[in-house]
Amino acid sequence: MEHTTKDQFKTAILLFALTGLLVGLGLYFAGQRDMAGAVWFMGVIPALAALLVEILRSLWRGDVGLDIVAALSMTAALAFGEMLAAAVVAVMYSGGTFLESFAEQRARREMHDLLSRVPRTATRHRNGGLEEVPLDDIEPGDRLLIRQGDVVPVDGTMVSDTAHLDTSALTGESLPVRLSKGAEAMSGATNAGEPFDLTATRLAKESTYAGIVRLVEEAQHSKAPMSRLADRWSLGFLAITVTIAFAAWWFTGDPIRAVAVLVVATPCPLILAVPVALVAGLSRAAHFGVLIKGAGPLEKMARIRTLILDKTGTLTDGRPQIVSINRHGDMDEDQILRFAAALDQASKHPVAQAIVAAAKARGFSLPVPSEVAEMPGEGVVGTVEGHKVFVGGDGFVAKRVGRAQGDHADLAAGSVLVAVAVDGHMVGYLVMADPLRDGTAAMLATFHREGIERILLATGDRADVAERVAEGLGLDGLRAGLTPDQKVLLVLTERKNGPVMMVGDGVNDAPALAAADVGVAMGARGAAASAEAADVVLLVDRIDRLGPGIEIARGARRIAVQSVAAGTGLSVAGMIAAAYGYLSPVEGALLQEVIDVAVILNALRALRISPQVPGAADDVISPEPLRADVTHGTEHPATSGP
Repeated sequence: MEHTTKDQFKTAILLFALTGLLVGLGLYFAGQRDMAGAVWFMGVIPALAALLVEILRSLWRGDVGLDIVAALSMTAALAFGEMLAAAVVAVMYSGGTFLESFAEQRARREMHDLLSRVPRTATRHRNGGLEEVPLDDIEPGDRLLIRQGDVVPVDGTMVSDTAHLDTSALTGESLPVRLSKGAEAMSGATNAGEPFDLTATRLAKESTYAGIVRLVEEAQHSKAPMSRLADRWSLGFLAITVTIAFAAWWFTGDPIRAVAVLVVATPCPLILAVPVALVAGLSRAAHFGVLIKGAGPLEKMARIRTLILDKTGTLTDGRPQIVSINRHGDMDEDQILRFAAALDQASKHPVAQAIVAAAKARGFSLPVPSEVAEMPGEGVVGTVEGHKVFVGGDGFVAKRVGRAQGDHADLAAGSVLVAVAVDGHMVGYLVMADPLRDGTAAMLATFHREGIERILLATGDRADVAERVAEGLGLDGLRAGLTPDQKVLLVLTERKNGPVMMVGDGVNDAPALAAADVGVAMGARGAAASAEAADVVLLVDRIDRLGPGIEIARGARRIAVQSVAAGTGLSVAGMIAAAYGYLSPVEGALLQEVIDVAVILNALRALRISPQVPGAADDVISPEPLRADVTHGTEHPATSGP
């Protein structure tokens, strides 16, 4: 609401100044010069008043900006009767601030809700029945029913024998977790299995999920506002302007020359060049599926020195996939996969759905299973085309076919094995894993070449899983087993090495994204909290799109700096000409308009930045459909399953 009001106010100021200039010109050419001067005066006053208020606020904060030059030029022009010059400056300045505001607020939304999936109510056992109650009514000790698909509303202890929770949004772990009776369940996890009972141990406002929400809000508020690129040049430019204007008046005794110098010096190239180039950069980045929420994040993105990456869903695909099919009998791999997928059609388990997707990717026609019974977190039993089929963890299947559970010590860290038995005989294993995205190593090497000095992996996964994923990637550091607040601490620690970019996709990443100089969310499948907290959202589920985004940001900033330098040089030349009496205030204002046009045209070159896009043409990339890649490898047995 606050940003909307400010934008409306700046729009009104611009329209008032522009109307005053145009109406005044009409009166002037109609011979009503006195009336024209009065209209120009009235058009300037609102812009000048708003400018003076902004200057006072800036000075109160200890900031000295180029707004002072614009205020001096308008005030001097009015004081010495150069009403037209003052009106032109007012339009230039109000137009520049309006455009800058547009750049800063583009694609920025108020964080009205951390997540659409946040539970508002819970189902509580009471007097032998069930009741739906608001979250704030839940007390420690209450027994809650968590239905399939429900988000766990508060932290609690398991009452039922087993539960199967998807904790990817909290820990970044892509594979679901099985909890036994007495285990602790975190709020924010999703029930991916059968309904279960939970005893609340904390109030909703004190639970894990609520803490993550607070971390996001606190981290966002702790961000320092972006200082405009132009303001970094302000003191020097202000000193040059005042010196030339004072010298022109002192040595000639003509105050109009000082007015002309101030009008020419109005820093519209500095005010306009930056937002125009950065808005063009924003548009260009969106063309490649990179949504940057404003000119500030884009300008920061161009100066990143440290990159921190989450693992699951960022470096890895975030979806379990089959990496090998290991036979234990005469049945071929296609048949093993077909039987497993046919039965798994009856399960909502993420691993089961990945198996079904893999079979469909091979073009298999899957029969409908019958007599299906699912043991959540363990496996599925049913009949497929007259055959009794068992699919699940090795212990679950081994027990039902009367064989000893295998020794699976050589299973790669982070992998999950799904055993398959048909008609009482073990026929094989499906080895599942969350693989690295294609081209990850090459992408990280490219980041290093583009000037990013440190690349770190930060994950909530176990250290052994993270180390296996990071092997051979050339990372500069690895931090495993991190909680959301520890990720925030890592971001803040790394700031000593320069601006930090954080990339993630889960709720657990949202606080770190908000704390980083630039937070990047995987928006195609990532959590809504990450997209809200982030400064940049990758609209395609491909982290390699980040490379073109950084290249565009740096190109847009480079063009902005070039425009500023050229505009400043031309303005200084114009000030010198005005000081020698070659330009009147109105001529100086018109010259400044010419400089503005040249600067804007140069800044618009950012729309033609052509970054290198891995494996894609220069067009908008649509999100990829879900794919399940099945590859064949060596035997990797395991001990756990769906």
